[in-house]
Amino acid sequence: MSKRYDVCAIGNAIVDYEIEVTDDFFKENGIKKGLMTLVDEERQQTVLKAAKEKIRKKQGGGSAANTIVGMSNLGGKGFYICKVANDADGAFYIDELNEAGVDTNLDPDNLLRGITGKCLVMITSDAERTMNTYLGVTADLSVNELVPEAIKNSNYVYLEGALVSSETGYQTILEAKKIAQESGVKTSLTFWDPAMVKYFKDQMKGIVGDGIDLLFCNIEEAKLYTGVFGLEDIKAALKRVAKEFVVTLGEEGSLVYDGSKFIDVAPFRTKAIDTTGAGDMFAGAFLYGINNGLGHTEAGKLASAASSAIVSKYGSRFERGEAKEILRKIKSS
Repeated sequence: MSKRYDVCAIGNAIVDYEIEVTDDFFKENGIKKGLMTLVDEERQQTVLKAAKEKIRKKQGGGSAANTIVGMSNLGGKGFYICKVANDADGAFYIDELNEAGVDTNLDPDNLLRGITGKCLVMITSDAERTMNTYLGVTADLSVNELVPEAIKNSNYVYLEGALVSSETGYQTILEAKKIAQESGVKTSLTFWDPAMVKYFKDQMKGIVGDGIDLLFCNIEEAKLYTGVFGLEDIKAALKRVAKEFVVTLGEEGSLVYDGSKFIDVAPFRTKAIDTTGAGDMFAGAFLYGINNGLGHTEAGKLASAASSAIVSKYGSRFERGEAKEILRKIKSS
């Protein structure tokens, strides 16, 4: 019997403020370039005020959210479990999920007081991104936000590795994985960021537990998690923890393991303007593909094309129709 959703994702709810700056802006405001830094609300407001005239775009974000919206843009059906507050950014976030056709646990009439998470994504001309993030209420995401029926009614549950930095988030992922496994739902995990693997390795291993059906990571995260550095050693080590996996290799493309063989996926060459959300879009397109009739090779090609297109523009999400045009071109090639 077919499920209602291709994927039920669980992750942070963050509103992204895309800001175009120069290196001088970092010096003037005491910001370390190239890092993702967690800040308090007061510090974030100070930086936001300084950057007011440089804001290019405001957009819903959060890694798993970008993935599920990207999948939905291509025609997939997704559910997103997250937490926002009853403020303007919370309302904005819900509206964006609704517009993307993503179902959610969020009820606009039943939100708690507080502040919705925000990320100031500062982009320089070299396409490098520097992020100052205040998590707000998403830091308190807990098992109370889970919707077991949405998980059970999905082909995959998709878990955002960023949640392991919070004890309540970690427990939420563990419980979601348990619900999925008991219901015959496949599990997928994104390591999300090398820092999560480096500083929360025990928690990440706890999430992996007895294995993951589908793992997404980049080569640096793979090295940190496995403790080995040669590609062949990494491939062997990941096979012991995931039935299938995808390792993105930057400009060299990506490596897909479909459970029986390895597939090299070539990159789509482009001029990078903003790398925000590239890995998220790759995962969303890949999940769309394997849930909607594409083999792993074709899904990898679609994911490579979609992630390449997303870095050639500002923001981590496509405008209406852009994703389906990419899908059309891949199917006709």
